[in-house]
Amino acid sequence: MKTILAFGDSLTFGAPPDAGLRHARSDRWPIALQNGLGLSYEVISEGLNGRTTVFGDPKASYLRAGCDVLPTLLHSHQPLDLFIVMLGINDIMVAEKSARAALRGVTRLVEIVRNHPYLDPSWVPQILIVSPPCPVQDSEGWFTARDLEEPRKLAGYLKGLADEAGCGFFDAASVTSGALPDGVHLDALGSRALGEALVDPVRTLLG
Repeated sequence: MKTILAFGDSLTFGAPPDAGLRHARSDRWPIALQNGLGLSYEVISEGLNGRTTVFGDPKASYLRAGCDVLPTLLHSHQPLDLFIVMLGINDIMVAEKSARAALRGVTRLVEIVRNHPYLDPSWVPQILIVSPPCPVQDSEGWFTARDLEEPRKLAGYLKGLADEAGCGFFDAASVTSGALPDGVHLDALGSRALGEALVDPVRTLLG
């Protein structure tokens, strides 16, 4: 059994682009990935609405910065074979940082995964960095040019990090994008498409 932790934000949680609260289980990308991989794999879905890489929100009623909660999750779910991280959009659009700041945040998460004090030193998992799907202009026209341009820079930055750090990489924008009306979240089809597209990269990483 190969164990995979899918660590992300509302896109991983399964928030839809309309007023709905959450996609059906079968429409969430970690479940679609699980279904595509089969029973010899376990995909643990760890998505949180509003999650950033390292940027906290003192007004939130929960820990939004991924770096704050990640060590606990690594400890409680060990041993992991693969850690999938898809974060960065909230860094840009909620925390109002740049794509380069999001890159530094993902870099910190990779460091945490690599240096965590696992019960067995051999339990350091492989890492797959997924560049998030890009948002599109929302139905109300609220997004600025920066809101739409900065996320498009992430794929190049994160690909460079993956190459430098020896991680796998996948660009989610190659298979899906934000859907209307909110322009950020994935519709059911796009969410399933992402999970299905990750099956082969995951199989390749895990042999």
